[in-house]
This record gives sequence, structure tokens and C-alpha cells, in this order.
Amino acid sequence: MAESERYATHREVELLETLRSVDGTARTTSLAETLQVSEETIRRTIKALAKTGAVRRVHGGVYLVNAEAGKPVSSRLSQRAAEKSRIAETTAGLIQNGSCLFLDVGSTTAHVAQSLRQHRDLTVVTNGLHAAQTLVGLNGNRVFLAGGELRNVEGGAFGPDTLTYVRHFNIDTAILSVDGFDERGGFLLAGSEEAALAREVAVWARRVLVVADHTKFGVSAPVVACDPHDVDAVVTDRPLTPAFESRLAGWNIDLLLSRPGPG
Repeated sequence: MAESERYATHREVELLETLRSVDGTARTTSLAETLQVSEETIRRTIKALAKTGAVRRVHGGVYLVNAEAGKPVSSRLSQRAAEKSRIAETTAGLIQNGSCLFLDVGSTTAHVAQSLRQHRDLTVVTNGLHAAQTLVGLNGNRVFLAGGELRNVEGGAFGPDTLTYVRHFNIDTAILSVDGFDERGGFLLAGSEEAALAREVAVWARRVLVVADHTKFGVSAPVVACDPHDVDAVVTDRPLTPAFESRLAGWNIDLLLSRPGPG
């Protein structure tokens, strides 16, 4: 298994992605039928995932602990919208007019796209429909939508064609979202293809910003998104625990806090 995917075997990732496609919960028998394996194999896989904190076992079934990651991005845009908007404003303030950006499919990244609407002459590369629709046709911006398999949950395209497409661009800043962050694995995602794209972009871009609200810290997900040493800064809405701050400092990652909200 590749180092960047050390959190989960192929079977575990497959089971998690199946759970995401069915709103985060399923019976063991149903998973066995869908994945065409025995129920015993499913039970072993669930047991392994439960040890990582990614799922919880219940009688006859299983559910995702981080169920939000399995919801369509359109439904996540309104969750903690104020926090995400403040993160987005701070992030947009780091972007110069005329820059070449990569924006991923995350809901916080979609808020960043909204905060970039006053910027000019951007070259925006994205695999996400929300970011593309938000910035196209404004202020001399050029928007390039990466192709691939279009997926409803993420609201974007994934696959080998997506990876090939983004390699064509000289990216100044990549803005990435995550499903979780822990001290062991760092930046985590629920989907293997989303993580593959994040790794590709993180290596290629001159600067990498991870945008994540405070609820993502201490949350598990099965796949490491990218090498933490490729990340330049994290933008979030609340101070982190000393343990998390120390971990970021050890990776030479700057911690940027958005302005406080009302009250």
C-alpha cells in the first residue's frame, strides 16, 4: 500500500465509499451484496475501520462517524456557513489578482470562490461545479473545468482524466479542503480519488492552503489527503489545541485564523 494511503486497505476504502453513496449507513448483508464479498469479510473490514474511528458498529450494520463527508456538497454549503464565510474571506485576502488557482470540490472551498468574486484576471482550475459556476464570466477571469467522471456527492469530476488535465497548469496557489485532521495522519479525506487529486495538486502548486473549520480537527477519515510537508498554511476559524498547533509547527505549516464572528 502506498504511504499516502496507509490509513486504509483497498477493501476498507471501497466499503467507506459505498457508505458515502448511501447516506452513511448500511446493513452488513447489503454491503456484502453490493461489494460481492462474504458477510464475514464485511465484518472484518468494519472491525478494522472501527479501530480507526472512521465508522461505528451497530447490531447488523454500520454507520460513518463523519457522516457529513457523505452528504452532497450542495447540502453542506449551509452548514456552519458563517464560519466558512469568514475562513473564505481570510483566504481570499491571500490571493493576488492575476493568479492561477486550483480550487477543489469542498464546501469551504465553494465559499472561497464566493469571496473571490471581486478579484480580477484569475485563472481558475477546478474539478468542482460550484467554484466554476461562481467565478466564470467575472472581471476577466478564465475558468477551466477539469473533466472526468462527474459525481453527485462531491459535485465534481474525478479520475485519471482529471489528474492529467490539472497537470497542464502552472498553479500559483492550491486551495484544498479536508474531511478531517488528526495528529497521526494529518490531512484526511473520505474518498480515495479526491485524495489522489489533492496529492497531485499539492506537489505541483507553488503554495498550498488548506481551509477547514474547527469541527474538522480531531475527526478521522480513511485516506491521507497529501503529504503535510507540501502544505504551506491552514486557514481555520478558531484557535487549535496546543497538540494540533505543535503538529502543524513541526511540519512548518502556518496557522491563520479568520476574524472572529459577531458576539
